[in-house]
Amino acid sequence: MTTSPPDYVKGHQLLAGKAVLITAAAGAGIGFSAAQRAVEEGARAIVISDIHEGRLEQAVTTLSGLSEKAEVHGIRADVTVEADVQHLVATADEATGGVDVLINNAGLGGTRLLVDMTDEEWSRVLDITLTGTMRMTRAMLRLMQPRGHGVIVNNASVLGWRAQKEQCHYAAAKAGVMALTRCAAVEAAEHGVRINAVSPSIAMHDFLRKTTPPELLEQLAAKEAFGRAAEVWEVANVMMFLASDYSSYMTGEVVSVSSQHP
Repeated sequence: MTTSPPDYVKGHQLLAGKAVLITAAAGAGIGFSAAQRAVEEGARAIVISDIHEGRLEQAVTTLSGLSEKAEVHGIRADVTVEADVQHLVATADEATGGVDVLINNAGLGGTRLLVDMTDEEWSRVLDITLTGTMRMTRAMLRLMQPRGHGVIVNNASVLGWRAQKEQCHYAAAKAGVMALTRCAAVEAAEHGVRINAVSPSIAMHDFLRKTTPPELLEQLAAKEAFGRAAEVWEVANVMMFLASDYSSYMTGEVVSVSSQHP
């Protein structure tokens, strides 16, 4: 049985007064939805980054039109380049008067059998998805920890737990994001900084449709209890909870955003 998506949830000021930085937030995926939700949840400033300048400018324009109160900034950055990461974090922090929340959304997937996978394919997925998350987290912690507060939310995947053919590189990277989340959270806790992650099963968006065979998407969606993929904003909603003060006692946790159970 397939159920229809629920009505869009209105904002409840969960991030009132917060400044939020989100990677890979141009386009129509989870990152952009998280940025939109941050605006709707009352964030005072939102900084989005992406490697696609045209889409980034368009996203900034769209987000700016959602609220007259929130400042929206766009900064081009590639999370595989340390200089870009340092520039992004420093510029975002200065522009907002201090970033309160970092959402690490940048990641790269793909389908390839391990026996056919090249070193370059493996390394690129790991570099963007895992090492990019590490670079952003490391840079942000160097600012947040001396202040004694801050929140980081990482985007993992249920493939960090589950096995799926042709996903060795992506699953390994997302399992790494989970481990990074747990270990970094223990280190950051004594400084008042919290780090958690969401772990979506399948959230439908245009980029996923371009990189994944349609028959596989249908198969994966059919396995979910609701008989459908998640809306990207349903994943972003959980990110907003983890970014907010409502999750003040949570750190090092990986929250599954899924309706599929073994």
